[in-house]
Amino acid sequence: MTSIALIGPDGAGKTTITRMLESSSLLPFKYLYMGINLEASNVALPTSRLIEYLKQSRNRRSGVSRPRGKSVHDRSNPKRKPVGKLWAFARLVNRLADEWYRQLISWSYQLQGYLVLYDRHFLFDFAIDSIDNENQSLSKRVHRWCLTHFYPRPDLVIYLDAPAEVLFARKGEWTPQYLEHRRQAFIQQGKQTPNFVQIDVSQPLDIVHAEVLGHIMRFYRNRRARTARLDRNSVTR
Repeated sequence: MTSIALIGPDGAGKTTITRMLESSSLLPFKYLYMGINLEASNVALPTSRLIEYLKQSRNRRSGVSRPRGKSVHDRSNPKRKPVGKLWAFARLVNRLADEWYRQLISWSYQLQGYLVLYDRHFLFDFAIDSIDNENQSLSKRVHRWCLTHFYPRPDLVIYLDAPAEVLFARKGEWTPQYLEHRRQAFIQQGKQTPNFVQIDVSQPLDIVHAEVLGHIMRFYRNRRARTARLDRNSVTR
């Protein structure tokens, strides 16, 4: 059973590389989006899509748009009314349920013999919350605590990295300051994560793809060899 996460700030090429790997047929890959953007998710709970629809409808009615460099999810109001607190609690419960639902899907793929390729990973998507923890609402702190202490880690994490200026030039969706902030959050989380590999994606795409594939192949071969040794030892006992 093997899971491999490709993570990095927006513009790093996570989806492009994971799709290239999946289509290569070199290994039995299975793609699974493990991030917070429901529009990009290939698997999600129906309640998650309903909540996202209701939130977008509410934002359209109130004329709210997402500020550059910050997600709509990140705005918190410490004086939130009881209805707002109930809504925040419901979103927290659903978010945790959705994350575990996707993890169950991943395990089912792995039991079928697939190497599951994660496009993003929740632990790293919310890594920035650990840096800004004092500014976070209670629901965000609880969510981060649950991810940190209970949510399964990928077997291999490949961090696609580039300077903030390069990432901003590629997509221009966030400010360079915010992108650099996220980079540091990824790196900080990576120091606490086993089998964490960092790759410079300011290189040409074919070189990045070759490096990513090389790390995956080595990890896969080493894991199979280790499993074979354990099997032989158990037989001889």
